[in-house]
Amino acid sequence: MGYFTGKTVLITGGGRATLQDGSAGSIGYGIATAYAKEGANIVITGRNVQKLEAAKEELERLYGIRVLPLQGDISAGSDNKAIAEAVIAKTVEEFGGIDVLINNAQASASGVTLADHTLEQFDLALYSGLYATFHYMQAAYPYLAKAKGSVINFASGAGLFGNYGQCAYAAAKEGIRGLSRVAANEWAKDGINVNVVCPLAWTSQLENFKNAYPEAFDKNVHTPPCGYFGRPEEDIGRVCVQLAHPDFKFMTGETLTLEGGLGLRP
Repeated sequence: MGYFTGKTVLITGGGRATLQDGSAGSIGYGIATAYAKEGANIVITGRNVQKLEAAKEELERLYGIRVLPLQGDISAGSDNKAIAEAVIAKTVEEFGGIDVLINNAQASASGVTLADHTLEQFDLALYSGLYATFHYMQAAYPYLAKAKGSVINFASGAGLFGNYGQCAYAAAKEGIRGLSRVAANEWAKDGINVNVVCPLAWTSQLENFKNAYPEAFDKNVHTPPCGYFGRPEEDIGRVCVQLAHPDFKFMTGETLTLEGGLGLRP
């Protein structure tokens, strides 16, 4: 029996990705793996149905839990409120409620300077990140209140430190941090705790970049001061498990920064 046996966790951006050693290669899949090991039923959303189905097969086979993969793309020009509400409705229909909502999905055009950014690129970051977080939180709220559940949103050091070439991404992530702080204040009366994680993880995208362009990697990607990058499952996924545990309710509204180690930023 795990900490979350019988509970339901919804993770946006949870398609399967792995590193060369076979371990979790994306933050969303790392989080899903960590919760699967604790017995949770899992709902994963994303744009790539093949990656979602691969995650379902792997997690159900290895951990004996149930996984519901749902395609969901919050984007400019779509009825995003309806998309989020449909995902929540299918989750409740399948599992009876929602105990943890994790807003992890985010797309962006990184590497484009502020002067060169297009409106379409700016919208890509805002809709996939900030607006998706807003719509999923709003749609899930009644069920989280009933369960006295948890929300874990993902921001980034890009917003905290103003990373070069990430204006839209940073704006979306800072918007998510502000939204989360308001929710932490407004929803505390309902027993819902809200936290933000700012991760720096070693992912399959970074691994592929290093293998394909080693010189560019060495020039542009810098190892954190602790000497290693956060691991999607063991560091970031496990922190998400802890944040949703009842014993961690006191941490509501805090921001966790994971850069090869853990630290609290008020």
